[in-house]
Amino acid sequence: MPTLILVRHGRSTANTAGVLAGWTPGVALDERGTAQAAALPGRLAELPISEVVTSPLQRCQETLRPLLDARPGLRAHTDERIGECHYGDWSGRKLAELMDEPLMKVVQSHPSAAAFPGGESMRAMQTRAAEAVREWNARIERDHGADAVYLMCSHGDIIKSLVADALGLHLDLFQRISVEPCSITAIRYTRLRPFLVRLGDTGDFASLAPRAAPPGEDAPVGGGAGAP
Repeated sequence: MPTLILVRHGRSTANTAGVLAGWTPGVALDERGTAQAAALPGRLAELPISEVVTSPLQRCQETLRPLLDARPGLRAHTDERIGECHYGDWSGRKLAELMDEPLMKVVQSHPSAAAFPGGESMRAMQTRAAEAVREWNARIERDHGADAVYLMCSHGDIIKSLVADALGLHLDLFQRISVEPCSITAIRYTRLRPFLVRLGDTGDFASLAPRAAPPGEDAPVGGGAGAP
């Protein structure tokens, strides 16, 4: 079965503003995110990518633009099932403000029981994304062979949930996974089990250096902004 390359979108204006974007329209890449997207074709240059699938949201479309320009033979297929979690009434709100919501403790510690007001549950988010990957795996293998490599550009919580699915981790453990903006995660699927072969690889270790304000104990909902 194919190897899936998961790319989280580059850093966005919502990431730097500390806002939970969700499906809010008009959220674009910021200056750093644009540079991250521009570097993506070089990072992936040695991979024979057979197909590209993307979230419909602007920040993912912008992340893929340099790659598609560099490979005119590729076109992006849009799949809403790998779009961001539907955060409902939380969309567009400051993350700092959301930390005081009682639901945030559930999102952090028991996400399989978390459902966003006016949105969807995290369990439903994982289910739709995993179903999309399984359907695309079958389609890619049919059209390009069992050794094919394809790419999906998606969002932090979606990618974390797919990693948890591949590792057989309960969704309640997925907040232990971290994927920075424009990081690359690779999962090689086989008939019996998937293999996680890369996780959140940016090629940049700056985010591991000590910071003036150390990161907190909670996972950043939506994926966080990455290195400063």
